[in-house]
Amino acid sequence: MSSPGSSAGAPQAPTIPHNMVTTAFTLDGYRVVRTLGLVRGIIVRSRSIVGTIGASLQTLVGGNITLLTNLCEETREHAFDLMRQHAAEQGGNAVIGMRYDATEVMQGVTEVLAYGTAVYVERSSS
Repeated sequence: MSSPGSSAGAPQAPTIPHNMVTTAFTLDGYRVVRTLGLVRGIIVRSRSIVGTIGASLQTLVGGNITLLTNLCEETREHAFDLMRQHAAEQGGNAVIGMRYDATEVMQGVTEVLAYGTAVYVERSSS
């Protein structure tokens, strides 16, 4: 299987459900049984010439630049999905301490990284 972040398509099953990913270091109603380590999803995207021209035209009007907003949202979602897939591949059923990071690799090309700690959790008895 390819490494997380290397696939350009949708993530393959299995993945961890959205509600089992948190930016906190605890997950309400669950206790961490095993910590599995760092997991990540990496996407590197560039704007298309059509998107760049469209976004440039939107800046003339002002306000939300929807073309870029949509591109950013899709990129973050893809990185998030790859991170959840990586966590499941490591044997996790949750991710804690999840964060995003973005770096401009070169003009018009941005890397988006979703990362966190994969854990195996069980429902709390209390």
